Amino acid sequence: ESCTYAEVVAAVDVNTLANDVYKHNFPTTPLWAKTIEGITLKEFDRLSFDMILMSPPCQPFTRIGLQGDVSDPRTKSFLYILDILPRLQKLPKYLLLENVKGFESSSARNKLLQTLATCGFKYQEFLLSPTCLGIPNSRLRYFLIAKLHQEPFYFQAPGQVSLFVLVVYVDEWRRRMIPTEKLNTVSFFQPGFEKSLPKGAFLFKLETVEEIERKHNQDNDTSIQMLKDFLEEENKEISQYFLPPKFLLRYAFLLDIVKPTCRRSTCFTKGYGHYVEGTGSVLQTAVDVQLESVFKHIDKLPEEEKLVKLSTLKLRYFTPREIANLHGFPSEFGFPEKVTVKQCYRLLGNSLNVRVVAKLISILLE
Repeated sequence: ESCTYAEVVAAVDVNTLANDVYKHNFPTTPLWAKTIEGITLKEFDRLSFDMILMSPPCQPFTRIGLQGDVSDPRTKSFLYILDILPRLQKLPKYLLLENVKGFESSSARNKLLQTLATCGFKYQEFLLSPTCLGIPNSRLRYFLIAKLHQEPFYFQAPGQVSLFVLVVYVDEWRRRMIPTEKLNTVSFFQPGFEKSLPKGAFLFKLETVEEIERKHNQDNDTSIQMLKDFLEEENKEISQYFLPPKFLLRYAFLLDIVKPTCRRSTCFTKGYGHYVEGTGSVLQTAVDVQLESVFKHIDKLPEEEKLVKLSTLKLRYFTPREIANLHGFPSEFGFPEKVTVKQCYRLLGNSLNVRVVAKLISILLE
């Protein structure tokens, strides 16, 4: 994807299931099923690698994970890397790190920058979502790229703030930087659209006017592809992904519902398909049915009538293949037969966007 030839000298993970999927797709790549801190300095030196790509555990930097930061035991492997890096016989030329939004304000990030500076790396930080590349999925993540070479990157962040968002549209690579202090006012979906709601639009599904307007603007941003470009063809197997009646009745007002013609979807988490609220969008396959007409006064209906109305939408989960498509995985990427749908969702929920990483690698090597 990044148009770069490279030999992977070692892939390291302790997740048995993730390793099974990795072996299934990359059977000849050396795979080490061990913790990072279980690798000695001598073993690192023997690898003599030029680039290190890492995605440390994100839980210490999330609200749900209690933001334990460096005091969280799960940062042990990351801190071990920071300890090892300056002691390597040969420093890697390039480094790429991914984590959740929140990492940029952590003590772990400060320790990382100190280590990079000590080792002589030049670095650049990003907050990026796949929408920057025209992909209709919101997955905001922190990225850092660093290189040992003395020449600077071909771009510079404004002022002294190194953390910024690089906004990229699908038709061209636009170098437009947005400083950190403006992050709270920036939409990651649309470059300044100020369109009003269509005439007759009204509040439904417990959403505010602002939320409905935001979604409307996102769906009118032609720099983003439509979801239909990432969907599988309808077949018999798709029927297993339709939402069961009890879910429709219980969670209807919490669902983020999108159509194939939408240009947006929320972040898919590892709880997708099992939990409903905040785990990812669901697809309305009955494209001719108006969402507003279904939800209008639905709270006043008895359960049977409510279910009949909701069923007309034909709501289903995105399949693992469709989420993989949105994440930028190639069509030949697959899962071993023994991996269940629920396990696929968990792995994809912990994944990152291939195309975003590929773009960053290409920048790193320029």
